Amino acid sequence: MTVKIAFIGLGNMGGPMAVNLHKAGFAVTAVDLTAEARAKVAAEGVRVAATAAEALVGASVVISMLPASRHVEGLYLGDGAANTGLLANLPAGTRIIDCSTIAPATARKVAAAAQSRRLSMIDAPVSGGTAGAAAGTLTFMVGGAAECVAAAQPFLQAMGKNIFHAGNSGAGQVAKVCNNMLLAIHMIGSAEALTLGVNNGLDPAVLSEIMKQSSGGNWSLEKYNPMPGVMAGVPASRDYSGGFGTDLMLKDLGLAEEAALASGSAIPLGGLARNLYAAHSAGGAGALDFSSIIRLLQKKPA
Repeated sequence: MTVKIAFIGLGNMGGPMAVNLHKAGFAVTAVDLTAEARAKVAAEGVRVAATAAEALVGASVVISMLPASRHVEGLYLGDGAANTGLLANLPAGTRIIDCSTIAPATARKVAAAAQSRRLSMIDAPVSGGTAGAAAGTLTFMVGGAAECVAAAQPFLQAMGKNIFHAGNSGAGQVAKVCNNMLLAIHMIGSAEALTLGVNNGLDPAVLSEIMKQSSGGNWSLEKYNPMPGVMAGVPASRDYSGGFGTDLMLKDLGLAEEAALASGSAIPLGGLARNLYAAHSAGGAGALDFSSIIRLLQKKPA
């Protein structure tokens, strides 16, 4: 019998993930607030629903990909008597995979509520960007009980290439905020180095190749070059559209700061990265891909 999946959240990452589950042979019913997002997955053969309640009919697996903690908590726990949340209405045994990047404390709170209703829930945030989502090569950082993680493998493998069990509920989110803090730091560093080279007469493509093969090599240079005209298929080649938004990176850096405060950890570069992304967002770049941070560094004083 084909497993039916309700997929909630069809943004730049969630849409391609839902399509890959459909291509893997699962019966996916997807839902999103925007008609454009629904139309994109429908064009790939995915069944779409108008509401989450409609998508959940007959589903034994629920996968969510939402922007922030408040959206995840609102979806599953509700926000009052008028909205009791999905957990109150899901049959026992339903498997829930939340792929959003949220606060570890929120992931633990929702997972505990799910467990109390005999529901299986894991947090499984992803890394790999929109290209990885489309190609089905995402990395999943998973938190939850070992048996729940094992049961989710067929669904995760349809969307990703690397699956890491980081620990109990919330551990996937801790791993993700650590990863994204480092991503922001090396993206800023790569943008800074490229801008310095260009301002001193170097070809950014040549400089990128030199650094990729040297001690400065990193993922931003190899897979997501922030300098326009250097790498095809990345947001920098399309005016920084269609990627991982600056405001989403700013949100993740805020989560890193919250985790640092809770654990007494020093993250001086993470804090600086957050300040730079906050300034970039305040300048009107919130909806642009996070690699557009290079524009902030390219500005020269009068």
